Amino acid sequence: MDTIEQFLKWVKESDNIVFFGGAGVSTESGIPDFRSVDGLYNQQYKYPPETILSHSFYRNNPEEFYRFYRNKMLCLDAKPNITHYKLAELEKAGKLKGIVTQNIDGLHQKAGSKNVMELHGSVLRNYCERCGEFMSAEDVLHSEGIPTCPVCGGPVKPDVVLYEEGLNQKTLQDAVFYISHADMLIIGGTSLAVYPAAGLIDYYRGNKLVLINKSATPKDGRADLLIQDGLGNVFSKIEL
Repeated sequence: MDTIEQFLKWVKESDNIVFFGGAGVSTESGIPDFRSVDGLYNQQYKYPPETILSHSFYRNNPEEFYRFYRNKMLCLDAKPNITHYKLAELEKAGKLKGIVTQNIDGLHQKAGSKNVMELHGSVLRNYCERCGEFMSAEDVLHSEGIPTCPVCGGPVKPDVVLYEEGLNQKTLQDAVFYISHADMLIIGGTSLAVYPAAGLIDYYRGNKLVLINKSATPKDGRADLLIQDGLGNVFSKIEL
């Protein structure tokens, strides 16, 4: 039995699947990945993305932060791809219990998934730092300089976890709960290099840990099934 057949068999047999995904889930929707060879890291900005997307840079250079953020992070025309849609189908069928994502693009929800734990927040939510008023991603995209609150004029900050900021504890606890109770854990499109997110794999107690990624990760040895392929290629074979 080849790895894809084994994967499909496990999906068929499981009714408590959790999916944990990273940037590779959204690259097939045209959203650039930070760390891939043609990703954001190799493009021309005065500072590397990890510097620009840090809390201290946001505080000290908000205009430059927003120039980069509008240009590179707000991919509002992106559409969900086959992986997003298949995951939503698995949830609807009662087989998938939750999605834990490192992505901030909201594409899982756009595809119809309901229980999505966004470890790093979402570009679709933006709040005034002074009064808490909500601002849409479209409004942020079409604003100039530092977006300001329509109600009180205060500065608006994306609900995205920047470098140097802690993850939302409730989201983290929920992710740990779902992963530790899963009978099958599918990890896809992540380098498993960013902590604390990468540490979540340690909470899985089952024996159906599937790792789907085009390149090797530091956790490959932990996988019960390793598939080095594009996510879309693998997920397109799931039939419910």
